[in-house]
Amino acid sequence: MHKKHTILITGAAGYIGAMLVERFAKHEDVEHVIGIDKEPVPDNFNGQTKIAYLELNTIDAWEEKVREYQPTIVIHTAWQIREMYGAQDVEWKWNIDGSDKVFAFALGEPSVARLIHFSTVASYGAYPSNTIEQRFTEDAAFRKMDYRYAEEKRITEGHLEDLYEKSDKHTAVSIVRPAAITGPRGRFMRIRFGLQSALSGQLSGSLVYRVVSAMVAFVPTTPAWLRQFIHEDDVAGIIERLAFGEKAGVYEVFNICPPGAVVRGADMAQAVGKRQLPVQPWMVRLAFSVFWHLTRGKIPTGRGAWKGYSYPIAVDGSRVTRVLGYEYQHAGLDAFRYTDGEYESYVPLTSRKHKA
Repeated sequence: MHKKHTILITGAAGYIGAMLVERFAKHEDVEHVIGIDKEPVPDNFNGQTKIAYLELNTIDAWEEKVREYQPTIVIHTAWQIREMYGAQDVEWKWNIDGSDKVFAFALGEPSVARLIHFSTVASYGAYPSNTIEQRFTEDAAFRKMDYRYAEEKRITEGHLEDLYEKSDKHTAVSIVRPAAITGPRGRFMRIRFGLQSALSGQLSGSLVYRVVSAMVAFVPTTPAWLRQFIHEDDVAGIIERLAFGEKAGVYEVFNICPPGAVVRGADMAQAVGKRQLPVQPWMVRLAFSVFWHLTRGKIPTGRGAWKGYSYPIAVDGSRVTRVLGYEYQHAGLDAFRYTDGEYESYVPLTSRKHKA
């Protein structure tokens, strides 16, 4: 009889982590989904008997509790994405040290056959020498950045590679480097501070968010700014393939980003029904610094973040299709513009928008 899977998912209350917990708990060949997160259990998890939830940070002592379930798959999504104003040491401990604990567990535990780690395309580095036509492949080296999110992800990948080389290599490792993730779940079920929510005027509640919404009556665009987007359904589909499909290899890295044209400032402005406001990188740098300090980090525009809004980073995500056989379901601009997807039920009828 085929042994059922038990999956450990860190960051289980986050955007992607919660989506994967719910999705995998529906699989017939999954016995348990163990979620770890420092935040309280999401309401959607209540009553689901397959889900075991631990309200713990990855730096806490969780290993013995998880070991009792003998997990076969570990998916690491936990991350403090927003730089913490005046608390960088705490952030480092959560992200770097917490990741090291997850990796050590996954690589050392006999029951774990697969480890999937979420990295980012941001660590390729937003530099003025990048070009709009350039496409980074998985072979391109990560570059040191002063943007903490990208730099901490770069360091974490290095730690994972070192730990893997020192392990017995019984655990297959897959690293995914997603472009910007979007879709109806992220945009309407759990509205977060981000590019799309700010531009589309979805931020509400605090005075800071209302000010931001007022300031983006136009979409500020620098000459070389671009984005790539991947639909949340495609992210989930790729992770399912990595978790349950044939092993791609012993240590694999995948950019996950659909093929096709990149999304430029004009495209984003048109998608949210606004006009462009041409600006220069120095203006973005100044504005980001002012917002960061005036709001004490409530607007996540910490050191180096301005470069991602000024210089292009575009990747080639075709390896997913070549190696895993996964065909992307949504183009990048479509993912940004439309509300199609598994979670469209969260979108008010008046806000739904489909490709013609």
